[in-house]
Amino acid sequence: MALGLNVTEPETTCDDPNCPFHGTLSVRGGTVDGMVASTEMDRSVVVEREYDVAVPKYDRQMKRRSRTPAHAPDCLDLEVGDAVRIAETRPLSKTKAHVVVSTLDTTRDLGASSLSGPSDSESEVDLSEIGADEEEGES
Repeated sequence: MALGLNVTEPETTCDDPNCPFHGTLSVRGGTVDGMVASTEMDRSVVVEREYDVAVPKYDRQMKRRSRTPAHAPDCLDLEVGDAVRIAETRPLSKTKAHVVVSTLDTTRDLGASSLSGPSDSESEVDLSEIGADEEEGES
């Protein structure tokens, strides 16, 4: 247990001063679980979490998303689709006030397939059957 949280320290080391494990960055406040939505920035990721909101007019639930920029230490290998836990820390930049502290489970395959859309096998249509139905209707 490191950082006062129930997370394990990564096996690889880094020299990042903003790493909560190998640097001097302290974590405080709450933690949030989410999925990595973007890794385009240097040493940063965007963590997206989905939650439900009640719509009283229609007596239904609506899905909403929250996107939080977080610092990604060099000792954690993160890719889009990974389930991660982020912890609150002091402001690191204009938008970043969280740091990734652990990877919950690797869901890279799941995240990639859900982002790519339907597979080709589901969207195939046999054109010979469509043509046969139209010819029967004309006579």
